[in-house]
Amino acid sequence: MITKTVRQNAVKILFVDDEFIEFRALKKKIADLSEPAVEVEYSPSIGDALEKVRAARFDLILLDNRLLPNADFRETVPELRGIGFTGPIGVVSTDISGGYFQEFPDYGVDFRIGKDEIDVQTLQHIIREYVHYDVPDFWKDDYSI
Repeated sequence: MITKTVRQNAVKILFVDDEFIEFRALKKKIADLSEPAVEVEYSPSIGDALEKVRAARFDLILLDNRLLPNADFRETVPELRGIGFTGPIGVVSTDISGGYFQEFPDYGVDFRIGKDEIDVQTLQHIIREYVHYDVPDFWKDDYSI
């Protein structure tokens, strides 16, 4: 499922979560994002996500920590890396306080974030930090001397 607003040169995000309501919440937050343009696609399972990654290009994957039948990101992220996805992967979870979250770099995860922390500013920061996209011209003026 792709959001209805498909923008040219959009940052393509794959959101993987077994709770569709989480996807709807993310779509509402992305609707408030003015820059950069974002296109988000939903996968309810790691199997579906693997198929989508094989078929299309994504700039960023936001992955729920726990997806059945896998235990957590320590199983799902290596599967995504194993099929050749080299872009950034962020693990999203209701609770990121578990000690095993300290191991996230060992499994190919670029960052972790609590579901309650995701808002427009955080999404913009994640995209700026982890995804390459063209800086808008009006921002370039801020850096000229």
